[in-house]
Amino acid sequence: MATIKEVAQAAGVSYTTVSHVLNDTRPVSPAARERVLAAAAALHYVPSALARSLRSQTTGTIGMIIPNNSNPYFSEVARGIEDTCWAAGYSVILCNSDDDPAKQRDYLNVLLTKRCDGLIMAALAQTDAELLRQRRVPAVFIDRAPEGLEYDVVGVDNLAGGELAGQHLLALGRARIGCIGGPRELEVSEQRIAGLRRALGGTLDDSLCETADFSSAGGYAAALRLLARPAGQRPDALFCCNDMMAIGALRAAAELGIAVPAELAVVGFDDIDLAQFVHPPLSSVSQGTRALGNITATCLLERIATPEQPPQRRRIVPVLNVRGSSVAGAHPSSTTSPGTKP
Repeated sequence: MATIKEVAQAAGVSYTTVSHVLNDTRPVSPAARERVLAAAAALHYVPSALARSLRSQTTGTIGMIIPNNSNPYFSEVARGIEDTCWAAGYSVILCNSDDDPAKQRDYLNVLLTKRCDGLIMAALAQTDAELLRQRRVPAVFIDRAPEGLEYDVVGVDNLAGGELAGQHLLALGRARIGCIGGPRELEVSEQRIAGLRRALGGTLDDSLCETADFSSAGGYAAALRLLARPAGQRPDALFCCNDMMAIGALRAAAELGIAVPAELAVVGFDDIDLAQFVHPPLSSVSQGTRALGNITATCLLERIATPEQPPQRRRIVPVLNVRGSSVAGAHPSSTTSPGTKP
């Protein structure tokens, strides 16, 4: 890789003249400028990002830590974040923690070492968040921030989303409404189940509930446990706390010969792109995944520009898109992106 001194030698000018031309920091004669640019192009010179960041005290990079971008929900959110950051002149460094605290900590240290201008995280251990606070790096959290630390947070109103699903299933006349939740330690899952419980008047039959790991395989296994029971004992409706588990539940129902939606109505959460293309198309509570990414990135860019502003909590209002998994022959009732509220 060519150096700035090699460009100067090829152009027949000083090192500082090359620097002024490339950084546009001082007027240079047209002839000298032309020689410098021609030499830089011929040598395929790439300016040092490190040197540039030392001068400007910025790196033009945003770090992002998510559990797993093979989950369509996170990949769609990440794309929304990347699109917004790219349009604003920032590159995004994506890290997958795989829900491993040690891996998450290592990635956080890497991003801090690289002096990212800001960070976006789906979750963070309390001790690691304290490190973030000490370093005073602008940061935005998706769904929730660590307790006791004031950060910007962007996320859907999970309680309202679960309630929407429950109200829909009740309106269909379903009497045995079950649920497949995510890991019990995850607040977002518990909030969605609490919303379902609220829609049902505070009562939810625990014998009709299972937990899984937010994967399609986990939802499939959980649904098999619920649906393999005799007809009068199994649920006639299932609310799954994310779409991947709901897709697994649809497969379990198909294998057991249970007709959807005639014998079993299924509603998911997230409304990932894939939800429209499974069979039958999946009814889902939408939080506008790409819109969520756009809003999260915008929140971080505002934080970078105005670090002294008070922490923001932006909640996306969920929308229920009804499809064939809960109402025969149904198409999405709304394609309007969810809004936000403070």
